Amino acid sequence: MSARAFFDSLRSLGFAGISAAYAAVGTPFTRVARGICITNNTQGDMLFSDDSAVVAGKIFVGAGSFKLWDIQANINPQFDDKYVLPIGTQLYVKQLTAPVSGDVYIEVLY
Repeated sequence: MSARAFFDSLRSLGFAGISAAYAAVGTPFTRVARGICITNNTQGDMLFSDDSAVVAGKIFVGAGSFKLWDIQANINPQFDDKYVLPIGTQLYVKQLTAPVSGDVYIEVLY
């Protein structure tokens, strides 16, 4: 395991690409995610999921807010338990209320 963390490329989707159907936010993860921040910089409430076919959303992010997770906050440095979001994870978003401006963002720490 690397003794240093790195930020992955920013993933985003503009308000015009967000609808009542799930849309991919950026590209799938190419590295395991040890920390993640989902930001909703629109005035619409959003649902996020790691499954585009899911009927009910998994993560609610209200208008103008964010969710932040430190996934490996309590990792044992002598045993990397791989408590991470895996390579290939794709996050999707759909609106609960329609935005008229702004973007959603996914920031990943690996």
